[in-house]
Amino acid sequence: MNTRLLKAFLMLAEKGNYADAARALFISQPALTKQINLLESQVNMSLFSRGRHGAILTAGGRRLLPEAEKVVRQSQLFMQHAERVSKGVEGHISVGFGLSSFYLAPRCIADFRRDYPGVEMSLTDLPSFQQYALLQNDELQVGFVRVPPPVALEYLPLFTDRLVLVAPAASPTMSATEWLTQRPLLRLYDERGRGLNAQIDRFLHDNGLFISSTQLTDDIQTIVAMVIAGIGVAILPTSVTHIAPPELMVIPLTGESISWKVGIAWDAGKEDVIRDNFIASIRKGISADCGE
Repeated sequence: MNTRLLKAFLMLAEKGNYADAARALFISQPALTKQINLLESQVNMSLFSRGRHGAILTAGGRRLLPEAEKVVRQSQLFMQHAERVSKGVEGHISVGFGLSSFYLAPRCIADFRRDYPGVEMSLTDLPSFQQYALLQNDELQVGFVRVPPPVALEYLPLFTDRLVLVAPAASPTMSATEWLTQRPLLRLYDERGRGLNAQIDRFLHDNGLFISSTQLTDDIQTIVAMVIAGIGVAILPTSVTHIAPPELMVIPLTGESISWKVGIAWDAGKEDVIRDNFIASIRKGISADCGE
């Protein structure tokens, strides 16, 4: 059913006169007559009786009028929704983040939501190597990851992260080397912290450092709790220390292999207006920060 015919039907029913309805629709009276005749042939009934007093709805026309109004209204709502979707104002985006973007990613999402409140967002904590695969499979639209990615993804560097040593604050002052040789090093399992563990291994190797022992755990919160309890020390990204409690002492590290780039990555081969709006929002935030 052509909604243009239904709009002509509704306007003629409202005006009750072909000349007035044609003017309201910005068409000629013969064109309106043709549209009404076509609609009547499609529904196989007369919708108007014509006389000296204009066009009056027939009994069948009166019965169909509420349904025509409903269809036209739904059509208008559909077109409004389609316009919002095409502009990326409504829809959904899945975003991944890791340890280094633990603090940054939620801030970027908050900035985006202020401009696009109609977009639903999901934020999933995943290591970079998992995000790369999900980005290529379109299960994530944007990932906060180590850059450059090892696979064919577009990316935007955001900041440089660095390794730091965290130790219990209520302890004697010692150097990083002393802590590493006297206390166990607390680390994540590889399936959770593969990138961080590889960075730590490079740092230890390139700087000739040897650790007393290693203890593995599942998450950063457990590591922090174990460090505070005096069970061991940990090497973590500087960005994670934004949420470090006061019971932790943060010791900067020096030497080789202590830094890496963190940014966002996405599959530019897939069209996604919401994703592009999110990336533009992040670029806008970078420009604002640079201008301060």
